[in-house]
Amino acid sequence: MAEQMQETFASGLNAVTWALLRSGSRSAADDEKMLYAAFASAYHYLETGSAAEQQRAEWLISRVYAVLGNGRESLRHAERCNALTLANAADMAEYDKAFALEALARANAVAGNAVEADKIRAQAEAAGKAIVDEQSRKVFMDELNWK
Repeated sequence: MAEQMQETFASGLNAVTWALLRSGSRSAADDEKMLYAAFASAYHYLETGSAAEQQRAEWLISRVYAVLGNGRESLRHAERCNALTLANAADMAEYDKAFALEALARANAVAGNAVEADKIRAQAEAAGKAIVDEQSRKVFMDELNWK
């Protein structure tokens, strides 16, 4: 029962985070709520989620920080996302590996590391093109199209 509740909270808070990310008009309070929702989702995935869910939670925190313009924290969580990806490679889908690179590229760009961002973005694009599932590849390429 408790595990099912954790999974419900993780998923629900992930959805809240995405709704706020996609919102065209967020207030400062919405930005704060978005960040806390991403962290709360990650907490619940840490309690009950798979390695892939934990990796995706780190990716989401990195994305939120990037959107908020905090390159240092975005990069810290992108690096954590990538470390989880590498440590659990057998448990990751192709798109998880591509998204880990996308997070590193985006975070470096926000942090002002343009050369590193461009280098990693090229790696992310190559990884994205290698995603076999057409829908997953399209979703990834749409997310990579931030430059």
